[in-house]
Amino acid sequence: MKSIQATFEINGHEVTLSSAPNRTLLEVLRQDLGLTGAKDACGGEGECGACTVIMDGKAVNSCLVFIGQVQGCSIETIEGLSGNGDLHPLQRAFVEVGAVQCGYCTPGVIMASKALLNENPHPSDEDIREGLSGNLCRCTGYVKIVDAVRIAAEQQPRR
Repeated sequence: MKSIQATFEINGHEVTLSSAPNRTLLEVLRQDLGLTGAKDACGGEGECGACTVIMDGKAVNSCLVFIGQVQGCSIETIEGLSGNGDLHPLQRAFVEVGAVQCGYCTPGVIMASKALLNENPHPSDEDIREGLSGNLCRCTGYVKIVDAVRIAAEQQPRR
């Protein structure tokens, strides 16, 4: 199979790589770029949200995005959230309320939460539940996750 070349931004840094066109963004993130926060918990079916990243401002399941689709795009992963060793407000809120259990789904949930707050900085609890409906967690009843997103939203300045 012929390789394709893709140039895109990942966590603020431009990357150019060659890859087989049938590889997913999730595979490239984990195997080529060493960004292992996004996980494959559903076998690449797009059912669990553990691989959620932000692509051009929207939450996407990276297991469903072929590498050729990211040409010229901006991708943000969980590894790009904290700066200078400081946790992002969402990460801090998840820790403070105990929304992190086993942690397997947490990166995807946080990235979906960030995309939600980028679009709707002060969501209702129902908005949060709807915004996270594509993310499955096998360890929790979601109450603490919703609490964490609400706390992070409340810490944002009102527009």
